[in-house]
Amino acid sequence: MSHDPEIEQLRAKTNCAALLERSTPPWRLDRRESTKNCLKYRRGEGEILIVNHEGRGWWDPQSEAKGDVFDLVQHLEPRLNFGEVRKVLRRFTGVVPRFPSFQRSRGESRPALALAKRWERRPRLQTGSTVWRYLAGARALPRRVLERARAADAVREGPYGSAWFAHRDDHGAVTHIEIRGPDFKGSVKGGDKMMFRLPGGSAPLTRFVLAEAPINVLSVAAFEDVRDDTLYAATGGGMGPKTIEAIETIAVRLARTPVSGAILA
Repeated sequence: MSHDPEIEQLRAKTNCAALLERSTPPWRLDRRESTKNCLKYRRGEGEILIVNHEGRGWWDPQSEAKGDVFDLVQHLEPRLNFGEVRKVLRRFTGVVPRFPSFQRSRGESRPALALAKRWERRPRLQTGSTVWRYLAGARALPRRVLERARAADAVREGPYGSAWFAHRDDHGAVTHIEIRGPDFKGSVKGGDKMMFRLPGGSAPLTRFVLAEAPINVLSVAAFEDVRDDTLYAATGGGMGPKTIEAIETIAVRLARTPVSGAILA
């Protein structure tokens, strides 16, 4: 392919964030969950894109999609051919992002999606994988805890080195998926947050350890060397009615045990 100076100019001088902000409907910056090198943009119900490389790149934490500004236009408008994409980008060359803030609405309901299918499509946690190295290295989780999480199918491997943590109901069904990675914190759209759960073992349940984040409660499990009589759980932040109901169910179960206890980590 012959060298095309305009293509290189469009790549160099078009900011992915500026393009997102001026899309219809527009994307807005989630300042609370953005970092200096990874800007998290939201649009609609559960739509998320991450802008990186100082605005020259982007990726979708809920799929394998990523690329440069040309790929971004085709991701947003799949029907456009390359020539049409080039025409779109000419309008955004040199445009500076304004970084409008994303406003969270209270009490909005989210449609239930087939999260179980998305969960099953992701690989199980593999020893030595990028996700394993992130959890074992950056998050200092020991091998025994990671192997227990894998055996319980509590953690799977998401795109771009991110770890997926499952929230499950009392019947074991996946209701929500939290995402944590070196440069990203969020969740898969369409879920219904309940609790992340890691059973300690097969012994009768006499202890309940509750933390805010899955990685936090896995750290407690590591400190305790994963007690067999304990259910390790995390709320994933704020507690909704279903999370509270799940905690109450566990508390009632523990109340029937002569020697039992609950710990907030």
